[in-house]
Order: sequence, then C-alpha cells, then structure tokens
Amino acid sequence: MTTMSNYAAAYRQEAEELLAEVETTVLELEENPQDQEAVNHLFRVIHTIKGSGAMFGFERIAKFTHHIESLLDKVREGHVPVTKKMIDLVLVARDRIKVLLNLPQAEDPQADEEHSWIIAEFEALAKAPAQPVVPAPPKSVETEHQAEAAADRKRTYRIRFHPHADICKTGIDPALLLNDLQALGECHMGAQIEQIPNLDELNPQQCYLYWDMILSTARDVNQIRDVFIFVEDQAEIKIDVIDQADPGNMEETGYKRLGEILVERGDLDSDELGEALRKQKLLGKVLVEEDLVDQGLVDSALAEQKQVRDIREKRQVESAGSSIRVAAEKLDDLVNLVGELVTVQARLSQAAFSRHDPELLSIAESVERMTAELRDNTMSIRMLPIGTTFSKFKRVVRDLSNDLGKEINLTTEGGETELDKTVIEQLNDPLMHIIRNCVDHAIEPPEVRQKLGKPSAGTIQLSASHSGANVLIQITDDGAGLNMDLIRAKAVEKGLIGHDAELTKKELYHLIFQPGFSTAAQVTSVSGRGVGMDVVKRGIENLRGSIEIESEKGKSTTIVLKLPLTLAIIDGLMVDVADDFYIMPLSAIEECIELTRADVAKDHGRHMIKVRDRIVPYLRLREIFSMTGQLPEIEQIVIAEVEGERMGFVVDHIKGQHQTVIKNLGKMYHNIRGVSGATILGDGTVALILDLPQLVQANDQQAAQA
Repeated sequence: MTTMSNYAAAYRQEAEELLAEVETTVLELEENPQDQEAVNHLFRVIHTIKGSGAMFGFERIAKFTHHIESLLDKVREGHVPVTKKMIDLVLVARDRIKVLLNLPQAEDPQADEEHSWIIAEFEALAKAPAQPVVPAPPKSVETEHQAEAAADRKRTYRIRFHPHADICKTGIDPALLLNDLQALGECHMGAQIEQIPNLDELNPQQCYLYWDMILSTARDVNQIRDVFIFVEDQAEIKIDVIDQADPGNMEETGYKRLGEILVERGDLDSDELGEALRKQKLLGKVLVEEDLVDQGLVDSALAEQKQVRDIREKRQVESAGSSIRVAAEKLDDLVNLVGELVTVQARLSQAAFSRHDPELLSIAESVERMTAELRDNTMSIRMLPIGTTFSKFKRVVRDLSNDLGKEINLTTEGGETELDKTVIEQLNDPLMHIIRNCVDHAIEPPEVRQKLGKPSAGTIQLSASHSGANVLIQITDDGAGLNMDLIRAKAVEKGLIGHDAELTKKELYHLIFQPGFSTAAQVTSVSGRGVGMDVVKRGIENLRGSIEIESEKGKSTTIVLKLPLTLAIIDGLMVDVADDFYIMPLSAIEECIELTRADVAKDHGRHMIKVRDRIVPYLRLREIFSMTGQLPEIEQIVIAEVEGERMGFVVDHIKGQHQTVIKNLGKMYHNIRGVSGATILGDGTVALILDLPQLVQANDQQAAQA
C-alpha cells in the first residue's frame, strides 16, 4: 500500500508539471492556430497523462482525458480546426483534470456528473462535419532536432587581442574590453608578456601586452566582434571557432595536442615542432627551454586544451540526461544544515584567530573556503528560472481580458533569470495582484484605445534581470498611467494626507499601497476594494525587497520589484552600537564615511551631511533604539540605497563583512519594525538583522506625527 501511495504521489507531481505544459501549449496554439507541432506536442502530453493515470489507478482521469485525446487526434489529422471554442474547452478540461488529481479515486457519480457536460462538448466538436484545414507543414524530427541543437549549441572560440602600443593614448582601457568579453560566457584569459622591455626602456604610456583568450559561449562570432568594434583600427584581433557541439558525435572527449594548437595559432612552425618532439621531454618545457615560444604562450595553449576537454566531457554528462527528482523538504533541510555549518565555521575562525595558532588558522581557512563553496552550490540547487511563474500569468491575463471585454497581450522577457524557490513561491501573490490591476485599471477598452490613437490590443510586459545580489522584476503596461490628481483626491478623502500637503511624485504614487486605498469608481469581481496593492507591499517587504513606480499619464506605468536572490544566507555588514551588534544587508550598502563631532555641529540638529557635493540625510541607530552610553569620538555613517534614495545610518563602529545565516525571530516579535531577523555570531552572541526600508518608514511616520 505504501508503494502504491508513493507511485500516486509521483504521478500527481508529474501530472501537475504536464498540466502546466498543457496550459502553455494551448495559449501558444491560440496565437498560432496553424502550428502543427504545437498540436502534436499537446496530443503527446495528454496521452502521457492518460496512460500514466491508467497505470497508477487514476481511472477517472484516464477516461476523461480519452475524450480530449480523441478530439486532438482529429485536429492532428486536419478534420477539426483550431477555434476559440476548442481552446476554451481544452483549458476548462485542463482545470478539471487538476481537480480530479486531488479527489478520491473511488467511484463517485456526483464527481463524474460535474464534468459530464465537458465530455459532451468534446464529443460534439469531434462529431462536427469535417472541414478542410490546411495545416502548416509539419517539422520533421530531424529538422526539429537541428533547430534545437542550433539554438542551444555552445561554441568555443580562440581569440587573440593584440592592441597597438599607443592604444592607451586614445583613452581606451583594454581591461574594460576584457571584462565585457568575460561577461559573454566561460572565459580563460592569458596575458602575454614577452614584449615588455627592460625597466629603463619601458614607456608607461605604451601597451606591451597582448592577450590570448578561450571563450565558451552560445553567442555568435558577430556578437564577440561587437566587443572590439571601437578598437578594430587600433589592434589586431583574430577570432577562430575551435569547438562546437556536434549532435551526431557524442564520443568527443579529447582535444588537440599542445603542439597542434601552437602550430595552428602560428606561434610555432611544424619543423620546430618536429625537432622539439624528438627531444623526448614534456613538449611545453622543451619549447620554452629552446626559446621557441614564451612560457605564457604555452600556458594559454594548455588552458585552451583543458577548457575544450572539460566542455566536451560536460556535454557527455549532460547528453546522458542524468538528473534526479528531490523532495523540496530535503533541500530545505540541506540549506538549514549548511546554515548551521556556516555558524560553526565562524566560531572556528574566531577561536583560531584568538589563539594565534598558525596550524589552526590554516585549518580554519580551509574549512572557510570549503564552507563557502558548499554554501554556493547548495543555494544554486534551490535556484529556479522565474519563467515558470511568468507563464502562469498568460492564462490569468487571457481569462480576465475576456471577462472585461478587453484585448490584452502578455509578453515576457528574461524567463531564464534564476531566483531561490522560496522567493518565487512568495512572489506569486504580489505579481498576481499587480497584473490584475493592470488588466482592470490600466489597460483601456478597445474602443477607447482606438480613439486615443493606440492599438486596440493593450500590452503588459513582464521582465526579469539580475542586478548584483538582487533580481529586478519589471511590470510595464501601455495603458492610461496613474492619475495623480485622482490619487491625491482619494488620499485627502480618506484622511491620508491634508489638503495642502506637498508630496513628491514618488510619495504620491506610493499612496496606492495604503490599506483600503482604491481609485476605482465601482467595486468589481477583479478589484476596487483597496486590498490588492496593500498585499503587494506587504508581500515584497516580507521578501526584504522594494518597489519603485514610474508612470506617464495616458501612456504607460512601470512597477519595478527589487528582490534578494535568496532568503536563507546573505552577505552582511556587521556594525556595533553601544556594544550591541547589528547586520545590514551588504547588497544595499554603497559606502561608509566618518562622522566627527565637527560634522555634527555643522548640521545644527538637521541630521544631514554633505558627501561629494550631495546632501545625504541620516538616522542615528542610538536614537531609534533608545540606547545610552558614551559616544565614540568619531562615529561611522553607513550610506545605503533605500527605495531609490541615499540614506545614512549612524553607528559606533564598523566591524566588517559577515556571512549571515538568517534566523526568524518567532511569532512573538512578528510586529517589530526595522528588524527582519537575527543571526548567531562566532562567539554565540546574537546580532539583529536590520530592515533598512522599515527603519526609514518608521522614522518618517514618527516625524509626521510629531
């Protein structure tokens, strides 16, 4: 019984994934009804759900999906066209299968009656008079595989960048070009130094270096050349493809020998190679000893050999399709254990440092390095592409726009951007509320858009991108934009602001996140109760993220969510105030400066300081936490970016960077503002993790009340 229960759980999990595929494929088919491959893929997925359901005892699902399969078979043969009615019906059936997955599998006449009308509709469509349908020419399996291979093929390039000696005089920094090249993929870089003269002959304004690089990337050669587009006349640039995936050859693991690489690059001729090979030593050592090539050239050739060999071996492993399904609970346990290990490692490092034992310090450094690698690998396992979440909203936009009589297209970008699975799970509700508001409030009806000179169909774009230790989620619509006058009027009506209150555009926009705030003229099934955006704000704050809004009346609105990559372990800056320790998220911090007694006297109690000709306001953590004690002669200001603005936080001392394992404070401290969690330090003491946006908000509210 336990074994069958495990099989049933595995089937439910697989069926959930397949149903997500069904929804995505059906929506693609609605956009392109002639896509025969989409029809074939949909048929195969439904057939898999049916076959596996029958195998594991889900007879009701097997019988139900049989009717969907029969209709799709006729669509494949060209007897039934892809229509909006068929699309709607398949989506309704998909939702019904999801319900059936969680129902008891025993006979239940009432449950069967609830989807009998769906079966009747499928049978009616299947029995409809045959209509001539001209399907798009089907893609052959070979063509499909070639297309996939071309899209996913990773090439390895050999690049030689030999800038002219006077390139630096034109203001060009070769290091910036090399950084751009490294961003394109896996890159090994070697600087060749044999042209550097003796010190008495060296001209500091000339460049004597040139570089050999091995780059493995999915980009084509033109995109690589674009990196050097502004220096083509000031350098010799050579780019050669030295390896690319070959779908027909899965036995490739080795690579050219050292001598072959050097001859092919023109660093050595074949006669010199033959002479060196007869010496019966390691080829690289012989070539350097004979002064035929420089050691740097040998090293770069060996690096090329190793990188291509590694890439090919990695392809071999990937082609074997070796992957396993692991329960999310096991991953969570692994992350918790790694967090405990990080804490123990901090204790070990502190103990080793205090005892001044060189051997113990060496062990502690090794443990610290391995712990960091284990932490990074463990966190990467929990990372998931956000595209799976984005795809869910296509159905939401389709159904809502149909209900409201609007035409709206949802486009997505950056779906491959990865986030911690915990962040993705908690992000679903805030995104749902934002998109529902875009559909209901922002996008105008087709007739209104046409009068305004806009396309009748509106567009909502979801995009994601990495920004340092954060991910930016951007939701943009081409609707009516935010009406500042209406927002102000509603805020005055609800008593949120006074009639004569002077607010910036940003402060006015953020009023829409107040509980119960809505500019809707009437309450609908979609919005109007002032709940959605409040949920968005609280959800993003719980993720330690921030929200920015930009809007242009009559044209567009953009909401940007800035989120941390993970919620488990962060890099923080440890500070102390009155002998208590605190952690600030390092990703938000821009710089640290000193605050002297003279600086305090100059600001006359205004809590402002001038930093490089810019005025930066600051908060004193001593005042916020009501701390007493002797102030140090020189305090420190940690300047951070908080909701797009620079804000300083005054502390006593800065202790340095700290790898922080986040611990929840518990329900008793749930309502404490300004603190998002705690961490255990190496000596066993507890440091609070500060929530910088909440500290600023709490201070602003106190100032407004005062």
